[in-house]
Amino acid sequence: MIDIVKDKIILITGGTGSFGEMLVGYLLKESQAKKIIVFSRDEFKQSQMRLRLKDNRLRFFLGDVRDLQRLERAFCDVDIVIHAAALKQVPTLEYNPFEAVKTNIIGSQNVINAAIDQKVKKVLLISTDKAAQPINLYGSTKLCAEKLFIGGNAYAAGKTKFSCVRYGNVIGSRGSIVDILLKSQSIEKVHIMDERMTRFWLKLEDSIRLVLFALNHMEGGEIFIPPAPSMKVTDLFDAMAPRAEKEFVGARPGEKIHETLLTNEEAKHSVKFQDYLVIIPECIDIFTDSFFDKYYQQGEALPLDFSLTSDNNNKWLTKEMFIHIIKS
Repeated sequence: MIDIVKDKIILITGGTGSFGEMLVGYLLKESQAKKIIVFSRDEFKQSQMRLRLKDNRLRFFLGDVRDLQRLERAFCDVDIVIHAAALKQVPTLEYNPFEAVKTNIIGSQNVINAAIDQKVKKVLLISTDKAAQPINLYGSTKLCAEKLFIGGNAYAAGKTKFSCVRYGNVIGSRGSIVDILLKSQSIEKVHIMDERMTRFWLKLEDSIRLVLFALNHMEGGEIFIPPAPSMKVTDLFDAMAPRAEKEFVGARPGEKIHETLLTNEEAKHSVKFQDYLVIIPECIDIFTDSFFDKYYQQGEALPLDFSLTSDNNNKWLTKEMFIHIIKS
């Protein structure tokens, strides 16, 4: 799959985040990409990456996805854009709602407009399980971003393809609960929102494989979902902080007991394709069955009433498996 980026210029918005940083490192090491551009608004993280990843193919653009003019300049001659820039902290965004709108929605539309104007060939949105049946502002803005990306194909006349990947929590990503617990080995007390709570978990390298899979297969308009395993939050704390006292504090506003990666309504126009689930768009006139023949011909239709939630998943992580992943 790595051949998709050979001799290509790739730009990653939010490229100094956990996912962006690992993707950049992977592409520099494993691919023959012509140039990799990190686009972000954090000058300090950019300077750290520049010192750590010394490679003459690596470039840095200081900018914000809210700034369309800056995006247009950055996208000049770019072949592939991976749009990972977003505001993500659920409680913070509930108190600063329009900031989330400006970055996650308007910023995503700016990425679409700049990509079309600069004739970028492929643009991939990094989305989240919170976009499926959202109950908080973060999930709602990411659902809007997904819809904008799918609709962007109607304006691009096939010259620029827009698709999405959607997945849950990433093990070890910066600021995640796993990251916090790893930095607090002697923690004596942990707060758990609800003992029933489950979440999807994905390794960072699996998120990279998902992105490469999507770039290889995307026709424009799909949402790609990985076979992510689930884990009970109580098991996570048992694995990461076995000696800590556990206090159940109740779910925060905007937090679900179980997350969803694929809804029942979406499953009606989705297929299982090479171990991944692919949501095929159904609402825009430019899409016809012939666009997605390979999915229908090579894929597997999903059962009636199928949905994928973190509590009905057939893939589960045990405490032992989780510890092994952390140590590996």
